[in-house]
Order: sequence, then C-alpha cells, then structure tokens
Amino acid sequence: PPLPPRRLMVRVAGTSDADWFLRGGRAGYDAIAAHVPLDELESVLDFGCGCGRVTRWWNDFDGRVAGSDVSRSAIEWCRTNLPFARFEQNALAPPLMFDDESFDLVYALSVFTHLTADLQLAWRDEVRRVLRPGGQLLLTTHGRSYVPRLGEEERTSFERGDLVVRWGDVAGTNLCSAYHPETYLRDTFADGFDFLELEAEGARGNPTQDLVLLRKA
Repeated sequence: PPLPPRRLMVRVAGTSDADWFLRGGRAGYDAIAAHVPLDELESVLDFGCGCGRVTRWWNDFDGRVAGSDVSRSAIEWCRTNLPFARFEQNALAPPLMFDDESFDLVYALSVFTHLTADLQLAWRDEVRRVLRPGGQLLLTTHGRSYVPRLGEEERTSFERGDLVVRWGDVAGTNLCSAYHPETYLRDTFADGFDFLELEAEGARGNPTQDLVLLRKA
C-alpha cells in the first residue's frame, strides 16, 4: 500500500520518517504474531489503528480485518488505501461500530497509554463486548521502564500499584500519558478477562512499552 501523508504518519509514529513508519508497523505486527497464533484467527480488530501503520501488514490475512480510530482523516485515508479491511471512526468514549462477539483478537498498540482511568475501563468493557468467548485483547502499556520519567509522588503511586495519568484533560492525545503497574493491570484492568502474559518492553513497534495479553473470560 502507499504511504500516508506525513501529517498522518507524525500523529501515529511521532515522526514523518517513512522507513521508521514501515519498520515500526512491521515490528508491531511481528510482536502480535509472536504472542497470538494467527492461523487460529478468523477476525481481527486494530483498535486505534491510526493511518494503518500496523493494519497494512494484515493485507494477506485470510480472515476479516477491521480498524477503528478517533481520527476522521486517518480513517478516510485507510478506507481509500487499505481496501482489504473495514474501517470505522469512533469517538473518545465508546461505543465501537461493530456487533457483539465480532472478533477473535483486538489489539491496541499505544492506545490505553493515552487515556484516563475511566476511559480505559470503559474501553476495556467495550472491547470485551466485541470479542468472542475466548477472544484475546493484546495491548501495550507504559510499565516499569518508564518509572524514571515520573515525579516522586507519581513513583510512589506507581510502586503502590496505582495507575498514574498525566494531562488527563487532553485524553486521547499524545500529551496524555498513562503508566500501568503490573498490579493494576492484574487486579483492576483485567477484570472480566484471564491475565495471560506481560512481557516487559515486549512491544517491538512501540519500543520500551510492555506487551500485555488478556483472554475474555
């Protein structure tokens, strides 16, 4: 597929560098493939797909591919240039424009990292709605590798197992940053899911973010 306009690449990758956009997207896809058996999937949703940085690598997938994002311009570009998938725009808060139990896998790469606590839990529940029984949610988070970026009080909260959110008044933008201790992910975020795995700094397409894998209970 063609490359998106630079302004769309910057929004999802932080740079207009085409090589990084392609390599980072492929790395994100490879990280998913390393944790989820793709040959067992029939349907996949890229939640927070942006301009298809990772979605573009599903073009040979035999099943159904979909993407959803808050950016209208990104969704319009994807609809025009990635015709193998269905794309829908979502708002900052749920719902998604998909039926109940529609997907075997939903992945959200560097999405929950930019939402407030209330929005995260609302989207967690919405993702659970569109997942089939036994379906999996793969997400990336700011974990322990990000602790040096936190202030003293924020570090104390993180070590206590609390979610730390900065700039919550601009949720959904890259300015808003959420930091997820493993305890919070297991005890709070994973409610309604089985906690399968946390690989520290395992998000290859979003370097130094943790990769978390949950299964709909």
